[in-house]
Amino acid sequence: MYNPKEHLRRLVETHAPSGYEAPVAELLRKEWAHLVDEFEGDRLGSLIGIKRATTPTDKGRKIMLAAHMDEIGLMVREIEDGFIYLHRISGIDPRVMLAQPVLVHGARALPGVVATMPPHMQTASDRRQYQPIDSLVVDVGLPAEEVERLVSIGDLVTVEGPMIDLKGRVVASKAMDDRCCVAVITACLELLRNMNHSWDVMAVATVQEEVGLRGAATAANHIAPDCAIALDVGFAEQPGVSTAIKLGGGPLMGIGANFHPKMVKRLQDIAAYYDIKWQADIIPARAGYDSWAIQVSRGGVPTALLGIPLRNMHSPVETLDLKDIERTGRLLAHFISALDERFVEYLSLMPAESE
Repeated sequence: MYNPKEHLRRLVETHAPSGYEAPVAELLRKEWAHLVDEFEGDRLGSLIGIKRATTPTDKGRKIMLAAHMDEIGLMVREIEDGFIYLHRISGIDPRVMLAQPVLVHGARALPGVVATMPPHMQTASDRRQYQPIDSLVVDVGLPAEEVERLVSIGDLVTVEGPMIDLKGRVVASKAMDDRCCVAVITACLELLRNMNHSWDVMAVATVQEEVGLRGAATAANHIAPDCAIALDVGFAEQPGVSTAIKLGGGPLMGIGANFHPKMVKRLQDIAAYYDIKWQADIIPARAGYDSWAIQVSRGGVPTALLGIPLRNMHSPVETLDLKDIERTGRLLAHFISALDERFVEYLSLMPAESE
């Protein structure tokens, strides 16, 4: 039986940095097997689950849902005296990495801890600043010759640890960005099992978002959707930062040049009809999400963005409220169920031809 929280737990506890997303794709093939009619993929590695329309239109319309399945991570740069030095693959913040448990994906998975020189041995100036990534090492507790045998330059290093239950329905983990939005797509597909829809749903877990929106670009070109909704996380309230976006306040809705105004309006209308709370995420120009790559693919794709409010982004304790995942999945399902052939004409931004 589908359990949203346990599904999310399996997603975030899987290790799959940018460029190495196969473990999550494999998990999703199992988790989505009863929710979609078939799978496709592109040659970059994005997974496409296709749920065919229950009452298809003559023109075979398609909506693309996109959430990236890669996570930020590290790579072995150098091995010296049994200590492993690191490269960033993507947006790792060295301030939050010190003392974290990690896995080194060598000849076999090795548990390790991130360390640096103790404060007693640092200069006074070094003690007053955060240590850069080049100063951090992973200690796996093995003799130097064993480390050399089991670990190679270029091996992956990922944060290790379980999803943490906080108070209420709030949870924290690595890789919530953006596996929580993969979980939103799952929630949507679960609801669509008992709903009619006239458009094919192309559920896409994209690759390599953190290093340049690459999977969204190739998947959108492969699918050629009639419209798309990208899903990603947005900044909720942080210590010392004033924002109106709250955990548990409902999905974020992107508003700005990257988002088709009529897609946004329809999402707002659907949310109002079904009494689903949402929060505005104002992004005036280019958005650093899959939505940008999808919007400008091919001849242009009408695209919207829905998001999950998140605290502590790009850290091992990314924090969210499970209610926001459920609400966003419900909004998506009702939006898809209402799509018809007239929606394509409604989306046109071209002026009407003069008679």
